[in-house]
Amino acid sequence: MLKVNAIAATSATDPLVRTTVERRDLGPRDVLIEIRYAGICHSDIHTVRGEWGEIAYPQTVGHEIVGRVIEVGNEVTRFENGARVGVGCMVNSCRECENCRAGHEQYCTAGNTGTYASVDRDGTITQGGYSTHIVVDEDFVLRVPEAIPYEKAAPLLCAGITTYSPLAHWNAGPGKKVAVVGMGGLGHMAVKIAAAMGAEVTVLSQTLSKKDDGLAFGGGDYYATSDAATFEALKNTFDLIINTVSAPIDMTAHLGLLRLDGTLVSVGAPPQPLEVPVWALFGNRRSFAGSGIGSIAETQEMLDFCAERGIAPEVEVIGADQVNEAYERVLSSDVRYRFVIDVDTLR
Repeated sequence: MLKVNAIAATSATDPLVRTTVERRDLGPRDVLIEIRYAGICHSDIHTVRGEWGEIAYPQTVGHEIVGRVIEVGNEVTRFENGARVGVGCMVNSCRECENCRAGHEQYCTAGNTGTYASVDRDGTITQGGYSTHIVVDEDFVLRVPEAIPYEKAAPLLCAGITTYSPLAHWNAGPGKKVAVVGMGGLGHMAVKIAAAMGAEVTVLSQTLSKKDDGLAFGGGDYYATSDAATFEALKNTFDLIINTVSAPIDMTAHLGLLRLDGTLVSVGAPPQPLEVPVWALFGNRRSFAGSGIGSIAETQEMLDFCAERGIAPEVEVIGADQVNEAYERVLSSDVRYRFVIDVDTLR
């Protein structure tokens, strides 16, 4: 077992602390990755604070991971030492269910193995990317194109694929009107990706404080959802709405923005249930859906798409000792638009 430096939560209420975690011995199909950068996702905060259910402590989170391969198992064929790689939100699945066989391992019916806070194949609890090294099966490792800077690649492994997947699935592109609710870590990526796909993009944010950014990232219009006039002005407008916020929204008002056969897809995950009045769905034959992360193949497709089109997240790089402060700033929406930990500060 390899013992490596890490940052971990010891309870739902105490600050995260420096510690060590153990990584399993390299198996024949495993890849040992030296982590360079790890993004901070709102999911990390929900998890360590017990807002999505009980977890085992101590817990190291982080599922936006980039680094380089420093050792491979003797049966590994896809990666070599020195390769630029990434790891996202899952590190395994059953590989046998209908969804896995169809290439949708993110929807494994047995439940995919999350990069953190999941039961791993050896019975241990997975520990995430706020650490210096990680061991992952090669089938769940992504190749990071050279065109994407390391520190900007990390958030693509969650924020990027979480927004790319529904945009691709619901065919965002030329002739489609797409609204993005929220201009945070997920939202700013949804705007960039939807615009790159050729869709007409509108940003819906609580205030107009980030309007200049939203327009610069590819939005054609920007409206404040705190203004009731917004929902009247945009009634029956959009083919697709991507809701990225991790807090309750007025579902009746937002569903009313959909045109015939339009869909509102939630990718943000508030701890509280969302109320969805069925009458709001009857008009215009509207749909409400959810979308998780993408498959490994789709995540690689997203990385290549972003590299080809020069798309990358806006990041603020921090040191390991700034993680607790960063959590508080995420909760107060004081980041533009994703914190990324420089893991060299943890060595």
